[in-house]
Amino acid sequence: MKNKVYFYNDYSDDFFKDDKEYKLKSSYKWIRNDIFSKVLSFLVYLVALIVSFFYCYFVLRMKIIRKKNLRKIKKGGYFIYSNHTQVVGDVFIAAHVAFPKRIYTIVGLDNYKLKFIGKILPFLGALPIGENYSQMKEFNKAVKERVKRNPVVIFPEAHVWPYYTNIRPFVEGSFKYPIKNDVASFSLTVTYKKTKIRKRPKMIVYLDGPFYVINSSDKEKELKDIIYNKMYERSLSSDFEYFDYIKKS
Repeated sequence: MKNKVYFYNDYSDDFFKDDKEYKLKSSYKWIRNDIFSKVLSFLVYLVALIVSFFYCYFVLRMKIIRKKNLRKIKKGGYFIYSNHTQVVGDVFIAAHVAFPKRIYTIVGLDNYKLKFIGKILPFLGALPIGENYSQMKEFNKAVKERVKRNPVVIFPEAHVWPYYTNIRPFVEGSFKYPIKNDVASFSLTVTYKKTKIRKRPKMIVYLDGPFYVINSSDKEKELKDIIYNKMYERSLSSDFEYFDYIKKS
């Protein structure tokens, strides 16, 4: 059986992009405090967590290394930076890493175009990036509010590359949030290991941190370098490429 092949021009390529545009409604609320929304959000998240447990542990065969690092944060939230290698699983991987705390995830608007998932994203804890000043103001307020108590997940590579085993360049601006909110950061690196029984590799997830930047003239860059270097170091433990990625000449 031959591996699936992805051809790319550069690391910013989005293999799942379509021509449709999604616009947030002017009435969109990043935080919904009404009882109906809270109950629905609790139920949707709970069901997703249960279903994804079987997917992550029995289909992806996930194993989490160093989850105990989260114990160093006694109270309050933090940011988790993860590589982006599973179309459906990435958010759920982070959810199980952070359990029993509930996660919230910074997402692009393309995710809202998905027929079913797009409808329930607000109840799963999605924090969509705004498109104008007023939307960004509400977005930043929501991030600040959520990270007071919960983990907030960011995928700094921006686009998903299924089963990719290296670390792609990070999007600029992804590391301002821990600095602005004065909280810790963790890196979450998904790696893939060859198995003797089946072609699909097993998944080993490394959690490292907490990381802080205190004395630096450019805190964002230093935090970015710290997390990139740690994720790159962890990515070297992958020993199997389930899909092939070939740069176009």
